[in-house]
Amino acid sequence: MALKKSLSRGHRPAAMVALALPPINIAERVSADGGKIFDDLRQRWVTLTPEEWVRQHFTAWLRMAFGYPATMMANEVSLRLNGMLRRCDTLVYDRALRPRLIVEYKAPEVPITLSVFDQIARYNMVINAPWLIVSNGRSHYCCHYDGPQSYSFATAIPPYSEL
Repeated sequence: MALKKSLSRGHRPAAMVALALPPINIAERVSADGGKIFDDLRQRWVTLTPEEWVRQHFTAWLRMAFGYPATMMANEVSLRLNGMLRRCDTLVYDRALRPRLIVEYKAPEVPITLSVFDQIARYNMVINAPWLIVSNGRSHYCCHYDGPQSYSFATAIPPYSEL
């Protein structure tokens, strides 16, 4: 099994396209069952998919540019919605461990549509976070939950200190 540490915009698997996010150091490895990428938040190797490529870049960007502490972030958080088990892509907590922000990722080729917002809004019925973000790595949308079925779009992602 080969292990590589590379810059995401320098060397990347052909299926992993350039994103509208800053480059990051990524630990990758290739094995018999395909490509893997190391998820710093889960502290384990995960399958390298286009959505995972976006997740790793986006969570790194939140930490580097907006001061989000890795210790207050979690990837693939389970939740029960209408009796079914679902997974929230990334959840950010405040220092009191209250959910403050949910992020939903899509692969770069998947357009951000109303159905993506509907999905994250359904998750928020369980989580009750005041901030929601959807991203496909090329387009990012952030909104604030203003009350029952009311959201307002933000012009920028808030820094962690303002969550």
